[in-house]
Amino acid sequence: MADGFLEHLRGVLSGIEAEGLVKRERFIEGAQGAHVTVGGRSMLNLCANNYLGLADDPRLIAAAEVAMRGHGFGMASVRFICGTQDIHAALEARLAQFLGMEAAILFGSCFDANGGLFEPLLGEEDAIISDSLNHASIIDGVRLCKARRYRYANSDMADLAAQLVKARAEGARYILVATDGVFSMDGYLAKLKEIRVLADKFDAIVMVDDCHATGFIGPQGRGTPAHAGVKVDILTGTLGKALGGALGGYVAASAPVVDLLRQRARPYLFSNALPPAVVGAALAALDIVEAADTQRAQLFENAHYWRAGLAGLGFRLLAGEHPIIPVMMGEAPLAQAFARALDARGVMVSAFFFPVVPRGAARIRTQMNAALTRADLDFALAAFAEAGRETGVLA
Repeated sequence: MADGFLEHLRGVLSGIEAEGLVKRERFIEGAQGAHVTVGGRSMLNLCANNYLGLADDPRLIAAAEVAMRGHGFGMASVRFICGTQDIHAALEARLAQFLGMEAAILFGSCFDANGGLFEPLLGEEDAIISDSLNHASIIDGVRLCKARRYRYANSDMADLAAQLVKARAEGARYILVATDGVFSMDGYLAKLKEIRVLADKFDAIVMVDDCHATGFIGPQGRGTPAHAGVKVDILTGTLGKALGGALGGYVAASAPVVDLLRQRARPYLFSNALPPAVVGAALAALDIVEAADTQRAQLFENAHYWRAGLAGLGFRLLAGEHPIIPVMMGEAPLAQAFARALDARGVMVSAFFFPVVPRGAARIRTQMNAALTRADLDFALAAFAEAGRETGVLA
């Protein structure tokens, strides 16, 4: 490789370091959970997407082992060649049933699902109207599509209405409104009732990415549409958060949408099928989640207690009802210093900063978990108070 190119990359990396924007990985020794081991130290974990605490659940581990013994370790193939097993079809049918959709299709991740969704369905005569805070996977998927692109300010229904008017006036054949069900950096829920009303007025399709809702938001954890009491047209999501925390994504929609994605979605056509262990565990996770009202109640009780405790200490929070509770820091170096101060006290968090969030909006994104106890939360609140005083975040 050319020395000049490598030197250029080193310069870019040095610039990232100088701005205090380097993201560093920590090595967990053992399973993901409410408590993890890092560098031989036990840490309280407040930054995983493990909302229902299923990542180390013995029932999922047992289901994965059974699936692997009966169906092997991996597929060594894409779905349409020889990579489809009976359990893949069973999981797709189970997801469709759980989400109240006609059909579903599995992907390697929800990033792949969103990346492969738009291009097969819409052409240059169509339009996509996307919320300004949508996940990077939606942004990238829209970029791969030839449809005309419109954007509306986050959850601003007047702006969405204006963009719908504009798209219709500019001759769009079909219009798709794309939104996250939960905006993961802020913990805000999309205004799906209002979006559905506007979409119906303009005969538009509604697509929702429900990664941070499936399993724990809405009746039986069926997600933000169920929580809002509305029907959406296309629902994408992940197996990698509340549904066991492994990997895998899906699109759930009407049968023609799924059928066309099976024929044309590039991440589906050119990626190995999900491993049997993941599929078997996901089937078990859906059964657990449907009956997990107690865990969901505990999750939201924890979120309420945690939010109230942080506010009482004087931290600046974003308003919300979701188990994602961001603690606002402002600048990236301060957020990183605060995370280090918590690490020293046995609490694992992650600092989020540009380009993940806008400059000046760095934060510690805390996430609640049904497996956390009241003692865990009190321990963490004491650590936050000490770290806040040490770093100057609190007076």
